[in-house]
Amino acid sequence: MSIDVLQSKIRKTRCPIVVGLDPTPELIPPTLLEAALAERGQNPDGLALAYERFCCGLLDALKGVVPAVKVNTACFSALGHAGVAAMETVLASARKLKYYVLVETMRSDVEHIAAITARSFFGGLRLGEETFCPYPCDGLVVGGYLGTDGIRPYLPYLTGEEAKSLFVVVKSSNRSSGEVQELISGDRDVQTAMADLTLRWNGENLFGKFGFGAVGAVVGAQSPWTMQELRRRYDTLFFLVPGYGPQGAFGKYMAYAFDRLGRGAAVTASRAILGAWKQEGSDPDYGQAAADAVDKLRNLMETYITVM
Repeated sequence: MSIDVLQSKIRKTRCPIVVGLDPTPELIPPTLLEAALAERGQNPDGLALAYERFCCGLLDALKGVVPAVKVNTACFSALGHAGVAAMETVLASARKLKYYVLVETMRSDVEHIAAITARSFFGGLRLGEETFCPYPCDGLVVGGYLGTDGIRPYLPYLTGEEAKSLFVVVKSSNRSSGEVQELISGDRDVQTAMADLTLRWNGENLFGKFGFGAVGAVVGAQSPWTMQELRRRYDTLFFLVPGYGPQGAFGKYMAYAFDRLGRGAAVTASRAILGAWKQEGSDPDYGQAAADAVDKLRNLMETYITVM
């Protein structure tokens, strides 16, 4: 099971952290940004080159430090074809360096469109005698608002030699998430209904050796009470936990996502890691700053959990 691979990498590095590669112009060190724009021009092509170099530099700096990275498609696709090409390069580099690679799409599609998405990230697109997989990764972050029709096409890819994982947004980390996710639906709220569906989508055959399903849940860390309740009720769901840093979650809150053995969850951190270089001088070593920020977060988490 792919989810076993992720848990094993976390155990090996003793680091339950997924670094989100969500580049924006403000997060790129000025020297790197200026060089890319001078080379390609003050246009999306130049910015895409800066994103590519920045992210690949981070991948080199964090190799062996973190087990996994998460690439946000929105940041790259916003730049058009050059951004998509840069994302392909970043994904290829992450795979070559043996990271567990997640891609965040947040998509929630009707079934035939979900099938196209699943093939492009997981199975490959067959053209003539060749099969192309433009966005190779180990797992996807998706929305589940369309229900089973939008999830079913991914499920066949979650077993076998090249098994993948899927993370469904259950409780997001943004401030207004409660406007929808905490609404009452019958005898439960919407986020609980989505967690119930996520558990159901695992069926009986998608649980790995550590006991967690290949279909996991995105659960924001801002509400410790919600996190505690979801962890108690869904002890076989692997949680991907956003919210650290600028979104306000603290180490103690994040710890509620893990079981008593320190398993079953990974904390995602983006801006707090990517922008760590801003605490340094005028010519920062952004890779080392990112590695130091990861160590700081890991040390904070070790106050509350022990990965076994």
